Amino acid sequence: MAVDNDLYNAPDSWWRDDQPFATLQAFTPARFAYFHRVLTETLGVGLKDTPVLDIGCGGGLLAEEFARVGCRVTGIDPSAASLETATAHAAASGLRIDYRQAVAERLPFPDNSFDLVYCCDTLEHVTDTDQAIREVARVLRPGGYYLYDTINRTFKSWIGMIKMAQDWKSVAWAPRDLHDWRKFIKPAELWALFDRHGLDNLELVGFAPARAPREVLRLARSRVRGEITYGELGRQLGMDVSKDTSGLYAGYARRTGEEHR
Repeated sequence: MAVDNDLYNAPDSWWRDDQPFATLQAFTPARFAYFHRVLTETLGVGLKDTPVLDIGCGGGLLAEEFARVGCRVTGIDPSAASLETATAHAAASGLRIDYRQAVAERLPFPDNSFDLVYCCDTLEHVTDTDQAIREVARVLRPGGYYLYDTINRTFKSWIGMIKMAQDWKSVAWAPRDLHDWRKFIKPAELWALFDRHGLDNLELVGFAPARAPREVLRLARSRVRGEITYGELGRQLGMDVSKDTSGLYAGYARRTGEEHR
């Protein structure tokens, strides 16, 4: 099964509660809260006017959160349709964000351009993960931070993110072929790429629903029956930081500038 990245070209699919990406939108607050806490409390990074790159920005869900706290955000994405949606929504929200069409493996920026780079829901979609990490290290200044989340390649993620989310019609909430389990990345594999390109991983956390598995299934069935929207499904799942990294996981790394090719 191949990932169908054309799914991201559907017009106006990012900010509507009745569209599948609304479930992802509902996850944004927990994800941003974690990154914001890391930056401001753990690392003591001042965010006002900080140049930040969002790799795989989609419709601008996280880009807008970073812009609201004062960052100078640049977002890149290969989907022109997603960028049109992101640009329009940012303008309607009174936010200034620089959106550009590009892919993670070829970033159109000089070396050392950004103090912060983040990449969410993207590493499992790129063509060449090694080259994508190489590009992060290139555009990130020495001492800068890389924030990320992606999906672990485990039996749990195969059941949860492939079978339940995409394949089983009685509970599915994501478009079919959104993900390919073989493209999921184990943390040790990602850290090996970090080490190769001069990034030092500093933390690993999981993200998981606050609901029990039986409740997750009940909510997913309610969504299929039309009793709740995609967005309501995401909000009721109550995604938050967890010790369980067998599904979704996140973390951050510091660029040391020491590559090991």
